[in-house]
Amino acid sequence: MVLGIITSIAACPAIIGTTEAVRSGQKQNARERHRSRKANLLVTCNDPSRKSRDIHGGTVVLRNKKVYVTNVNPKSKFLPDEGEDNVEEQGHQLAGYFFPYPESKWGRRGDGYVSTIQDDPPQLNWIYVDKDTYEVKYGLKVEAQGHHVGPWNVTPIDRRLNFDGWEGFTVVEEKEGEWALYFDMDDDGLQEKVPLDKRIMEIELTRKELRMQKGDPIL
Repeated sequence: MVLGIITSIAACPAIIGTTEAVRSGQKQNARERHRSRKANLLVTCNDPSRKSRDIHGGTVVLRNKKVYVTNVNPKSKFLPDEGEDNVEEQGHQLAGYFFPYPESKWGRRGDGYVSTIQDDPPQLNWIYVDKDTYEVKYGLKVEAQGHHVGPWNVTPIDRRLNFDGWEGFTVVEEKEGEWALYFDMDDDGLQEKVPLDKRIMEIELTRKELRMQKGDPIL
């Protein structure tokens, strides 16, 4: 009896260690499932300018190799079928997820980031930050090479997108009502990157996972 008790006590650390390893593995699997699911990006803009109302609550679209923020709230129940007030008219709505970038060594800092660029036939491109202009763009690997391709990640609670460990997303009104997405790599308000007469506003981008359809892979 005493020997049995001693054996049980001796086995406790191993049992606890195994349980913790299983829980850690479950958390890791849940994290990977979350990161591999397609998600749109919703826009939050708290700039005091009245212009912030043009994009607050909007979404992110891809058009002509660049990434833009729309002035259309995709959650509105009263979107028209046609015209500029429709998301599809402004570009392909970003549906992105995290994916290891070849030969990257970022570890826990993050991954590469890809998005669909069309639905039929489905096609993916890398999302990256142009090294010269700091514009956020999309393209094939050969187009992304040499630019800032990552690491991309999300905040643990609010699921806000970040790049290289922080949130420096900015929009620039390149034309009236046309807001291009930039990342302020130098944290200086895009000095020497954007003309002084262009309006600039800081934004936050929150991932909104797409509803899984029947037959979609879990991972």
